Amino acid sequence: MIYVAEVIEGGNRFMSLQVEKLEKNMAKLTIEASAEELEKAIEAAYQKQKKQISIPGFRKGKVPRQMVEKMYGKEVFYEDAANNLIPTAYEKALEECEEDIVSSPKIEVTQIEAGKPFIFTATVALKPEVKLGKYKGVKVDKVDVEVTEEEVNEAIDKERENNARNITVEDRPVKDGDMTVIDFEGFVDGVAFEGGKGENYPLTIGSGAFIPGFEEQLVGAEIGKEVDVNVTFPEDYHAEDLKGKAAVFKCTVKEIKEKELPELDDEFASEVSEFETLAEYKEDVKKNLEEKKAKDAKNAKEEAVISAIVEASEMEIPEAMLETQQRQMVDEFAQRITMQGLSMEQYFQFTGTNYQQMVEQVKPQAEERIKSRLVLEAVVAAEKIEATEEDYEKEMETMAETYQMEVDKVKELLGEKEKKNIMQDLAVRKAVEFVVENAKEK
Repeated sequence: MIYVAEVIEGGNRFMSLQVEKLEKNMAKLTIEASAEELEKAIEAAYQKQKKQISIPGFRKGKVPRQMVEKMYGKEVFYEDAANNLIPTAYEKALEECEEDIVSSPKIEVTQIEAGKPFIFTATVALKPEVKLGKYKGVKVDKVDVEVTEEEVNEAIDKERENNARNITVEDRPVKDGDMTVIDFEGFVDGVAFEGGKGENYPLTIGSGAFIPGFEEQLVGAEIGKEVDVNVTFPEDYHAEDLKGKAAVFKCTVKEIKEKELPELDDEFASEVSEFETLAEYKEDVKKNLEEKKAKDAKNAKEEAVISAIVEASEMEIPEAMLETQQRQMVDEFAQRITMQGLSMEQYFQFTGTNYQQMVEQVKPQAEERIKSRLVLEAVVAAEKIEATEEDYEKEMETMAETYQMEVDKVKELLGEKEKKNIMQDLAVRKAVEFVVENAKEK
């Protein structure tokens, strides 16, 4: 299928668009900008570059364009001209295009020559059609939201751990869970090996920080007395010369500390909460756990329902659409860590990964996100779900509160295109509520 559209500006033909639908939900847009528009772009490129151009006999920045083109060829400004013209022409093409484009374009210039129209193609993915499966009465597992006494006690014990004091111990040997400071030196066949010695090393017994069997043998060790710890290095140990080798570590415990948990009483409750009694504090902990469980259960149910609808539906996701979503997710992650003061370069250095590896890592989540959105948009269409102006006003109030701005200012910053996108998002949220309300628990 091929169709053509034209854009007229100021009585003149600015550009034309030809759309050719391809297989697998792809399309090729052939965009032709007028020769006049190309001339404007070339002149703009010349004006931008002329301050850097130097030719004998002319002052720097005063070389006529015709002389530059004679010296270096007419193509000298083509690249900059194309880079300036393509975004504008492509944006106008999108406004005229009747298709729902869901990927970044793959651009290819097919004609660029002064005095002739500028022609380029943009290969893009189109929003795929969804053959919606069953979406009403979807069956999902019921999630237990009851909070047990054990869970309340676990939460309180964690708070006690957070408020524990480290007490120095001098009158007993090491026991499991102690925080120790040790000196050690390792030997294989009686010979000390490189990297096997440490002094004033902090080690929590039971942490698993050392190779298997090491920490357990320190239980019972007394301060200042040397003990032999016999271990065997794992076959997958990072040091090649130690893999699978038996070793003896001569260790001396220099310091022992243990955690002293606060007493579980009214005083503890008043210190870690706004309540005066332990009973009130326990009740509040239970209430918070119930709220969290209810929220988690709601999210889990939503995910299960949407996943079931996706499974029952059919759609063909264009690779270009998936790639665009992957890059978008990585860019979103980059924005988040930048706000935390970490650059992507630093992140890649710390994790030993790179941009392309990260793009590949998010592929399953990207595909899941696309499919979920597509089936929900299909539900919106099937049920004729719409967001109201009242819904939009509430969203504006929420955004204004989030960004600490006046509602009118938020609206001013958002154009009609952004409003349309927000209204669509609100309709999708209503679709989520609809399918969850109509779901059945097993």
